[in-house]
Amino acid sequence: MQRLNLFLIPAFAACLLLSVAPGHAEPKHAVALFGEPKYPDGFDHLEYVNPKAPKGGTFTGAVVGSFDSTNPFIIKGVAANGITMLYESLMTNTLDEPKTSYGLIAQSIDIAPDRSWVKFVLRPEARWDDGKQITVDDVIWSFETLRDKGSPFYRTYYKSVRNAYQSGPREVTFAFKRKNDRELPMVMGNMPILPKHYWTSGKRDFSKTSLEKPLGSGPYRVKSMETGRRIVYERVKNWWAKDLPITRGQYNFDTVIYDYYRDNGVAFQAFLSGEADFRQENVAKNWAQGYNHPRVRNGDIKRQSIQHDLPTGMQAFVLNTRRPIFKDARVREALNYAFDFEWSNKQLAFNTYKRSVSYFNNCYLAATGIPEGEERALLMRYKSRLPVELFNQPYQNPVNKGDGTIRDNLWQGLKLLHDAGWNLNDKGILVNDKNQPFTFEILTDNAMFDRWLLPFARNLRKMGIVVRLRTIDSAQYQNRLTNYDFDVTVVLTPQSLTPGNEQYTYWHSTQANIPGGNNLMGIQNPVVDILVNKVIKATTEEELITATHALDRVLLWNHYVIPQWYSDRFNIAYESWLGHPAENPPYGLPVLETWWDSRLDKSKK
Repeated sequence: MQRLNLFLIPAFAACLLLSVAPGHAEPKHAVALFGEPKYPDGFDHLEYVNPKAPKGGTFTGAVVGSFDSTNPFIIKGVAANGITMLYESLMTNTLDEPKTSYGLIAQSIDIAPDRSWVKFVLRPEARWDDGKQITVDDVIWSFETLRDKGSPFYRTYYKSVRNAYQSGPREVTFAFKRKNDRELPMVMGNMPILPKHYWTSGKRDFSKTSLEKPLGSGPYRVKSMETGRRIVYERVKNWWAKDLPITRGQYNFDTVIYDYYRDNGVAFQAFLSGEADFRQENVAKNWAQGYNHPRVRNGDIKRQSIQHDLPTGMQAFVLNTRRPIFKDARVREALNYAFDFEWSNKQLAFNTYKRSVSYFNNCYLAATGIPEGEERALLMRYKSRLPVELFNQPYQNPVNKGDGTIRDNLWQGLKLLHDAGWNLNDKGILVNDKNQPFTFEILTDNAMFDRWLLPFARNLRKMGIVVRLRTIDSAQYQNRLTNYDFDVTVVLTPQSLTPGNEQYTYWHSTQANIPGGNNLMGIQNPVVDILVNKVIKATTEEELITATHALDRVLLWNHYVIPQWYSDRFNIAYESWLGHPAENPPYGLPVLETWWDSRLDKSKK
């Protein structure tokens, strides 16, 4: 239910590589990884939208947690859900082709043959919500502000830009520090554009949290809010981009409301009782048993399971290697033997999940088997710094029978712990040579995970490990992750079909100790650093796949996480009056963007 703009979704934000023929650069309406964009210049609308969808009505969503800020671009605070709907980028992507981006604020993009610069020409009709024109000054100020004061995500992305300057009446140019980086032009195209005059007038401080109603250029504005409880958006009826081909038929609700609930169980009951209009169901037990409700049986609520082609990333128990007990890869591997996925999937999820075996599950970028060909040649350069098993064994998680009996695997884990210097004392507690117990805390902000965590904790205790489970509120949780103040937590690392600079923020050594960064594991591995750069600098699809397979394999064999599970389906439930296009696009679920209130559809009356 998030907006489609790439800057809102890190997995997509830097995933697009450019294919520009050598020679004279020509302005284009869109750019594609290979070949030509699906939609030609002058297209009418996206295939997966209804261009005649009626406007009006109210959409209400349920959010678990709280919020204390309307500034989503800094590490401080918890931003209100949906707040990024207020902002636009120079370019945006579509969900029926993973490797193309189209002009939004920018009417055209022009790229140097050697990729040393990129130019964008702004649309003259692009406006802020107060009626002022979006200018080149706004673009340059946004770049400099996000680079200097934004979250580490932005600072990392923009460090390769030498400078930004006005090169025409409505034209902005970004010059790069290095040539032939195929991704950088699109990184800049997907940058959120902020209103300079709003932020530089008065006493507003971009680096601090705020609960003001921000000024934006998007299809919605903030109408009202109750801090931590509710935020209400209203559609901007004279939105400057409403008739563009890339946006036609989208953002159809007059009012969008997000109500906050203290936990997922309460939010689920609120949906069933009609307090929310849509729910993407991520709890397998709910999907299998929880919808036996009168409103479902009488048709007021519809259910649908939609298969998708998105990489599902890696959902896992993240082990914080900044903690001394997790420094040894043998220790990290040992803990995986205590996770009985087969039993948990059967008992808790009705066998609906698949075990994660890759950081790029559900797509061709996942490493399989043993490395061969170009991938093997690449990895052999670093053989002395890689696990021997990586070259002669496929990566595989420990497998159990599903009956709850995992004694053999626990013994395997204990052997690894013994080799790493941990042994059971006469009280059955795992201790090191200083008689210090092996103890850690699993931190979450979602009590729904307890069903999965409790069996895992019991198995860990059978190995003599003292483990504590702790659930805290979302604000505290975000603060502790920002400062890496955790032992183990549960995180989903998203991925795309064209990985790029986001891999740097996830895994590179330089990101390990930047507060608010994405390298939650604290990975500082020279080989990982090299492979991340290989992914980013890949010039062909073949090079990209080879480098990604190698990176995936090295991450897996270093056991930085305990892989959990994934699903290749969107399980959704929604009020029967919600209308939607007949076909969902393969690479996303654009509910807020493309759905509408069918009760307003006069063509069906």
